[in-house]
Amino acid sequence: MIPLRRALSNRKVLVGGAIVLVAVVAVAIAVPLSINSSGSNDDDQDSNKANDVSPFFGRTILDEVPLIDGHNDLPWNLYSNERNRINNFNLDSDLKKDPRWGPSTSSHTDIPRLLEGKVGAQFWVAYVGCNTQYKDAVERTLEQIDVIKRMVAKYPKYMKYVTSAEGIMEAFGEKRIGSLIAVEGGHSMDNRLAMLRIFYELGVRYMTLTHSCNTPWADASPVDANETAVLRNVTEWGKNVIWEMNRLGMLVDISHVSHGVMGDVLEHTKAPVIFSHSSSHKVYAHHRNVQDDVLKMLIENRGIIMVNFYTGFIGGKTIDDVVRHLNYIKSVTGPDHIGIGGDFDGVDSTPEGLDDVSKYPDLFDMLANGAYND
Repeated sequence: MIPLRRALSNRKVLVGGAIVLVAVVAVAIAVPLSINSSGSNDDDQDSNKANDVSPFFGRTILDEVPLIDGHNDLPWNLYSNERNRINNFNLDSDLKKDPRWGPSTSSHTDIPRLLEGKVGAQFWVAYVGCNTQYKDAVERTLEQIDVIKRMVAKYPKYMKYVTSAEGIMEAFGEKRIGSLIAVEGGHSMDNRLAMLRIFYELGVRYMTLTHSCNTPWADASPVDANETAVLRNVTEWGKNVIWEMNRLGMLVDISHVSHGVMGDVLEHTKAPVIFSHSSSHKVYAHHRNVQDDVLKMLIENRGIIMVNFYTGFIGGKTIDDVVRHLNYIKSVTGPDHIGIGGDFDGVDSTPEGLDDVSKYPDLFDMLANGAYND
């Protein structure tokens, strides 16, 4: 097993005066993926290795290092279902039994299931739709940041608002879920670097450069599915967005962006980047997934790709399909560049075996036992 202290210290990056420990996001998933990474390919030796590992070993890792999920859209559901009125909303109850939330195919999260899933920390996403671009995107995004903070404050027994890797580890030691804020979509900043700085002051620690719509300074992934699209990649002003995020210590998230933007960002960023919820294009050729040339650039960048669970992006309907993506990416990048970004509460179809946030331990058991390891 990788010693946590060494794994963290080896990936410490100073950005704009803030300490950003990108590795803390990847450590939990790296441990089970590393178990069968070395040694002979001999079938008998592999069998002996598997027999040496308890069938439930993977989940015990989550008691030692925090599982940090990179993307959960519960705040969007709070807006959609409750209009952000959370005083009478009980996240600490079983929402599967709630008459409104229970039947929803996009409701996967509540505190009982987060605890069962051994979630150590969560990036809660402040998302507003592309229909707000050039209109009220800033105001709506601020409302989503506000509801995240109010949600976390309502459940201090279970959650702790954090803004740093140190905060994550403190919350983990207190057996609380470290709760971070992310903004999904560069349209939320309304082409104003001042808003980016304000978001950071409000606690936002990553921003996805686009959602499904282009911004004036970066293309979104649907352009790669449109043969007639004019590809602009990242404009000169867009590079200023990247560099300002670097200076602030805000992680640059390149999920949702076009293939060209991915390469541009990796060429110009001065800090590690993340894919908060993306999978392998080689395993399933969807424009939202990441091609091998970009995965190879991610190694030098020291960034991570956090694998998405949405069936429409993984090209299958079971936990085995998620494992295929994890193992393929590991074959390209090694285990140190992989994380988990389930996209729970933001999708309407999850794989069998990864139905909601309670199922992470089952995934880690499979990975630790190596039954699906290439």
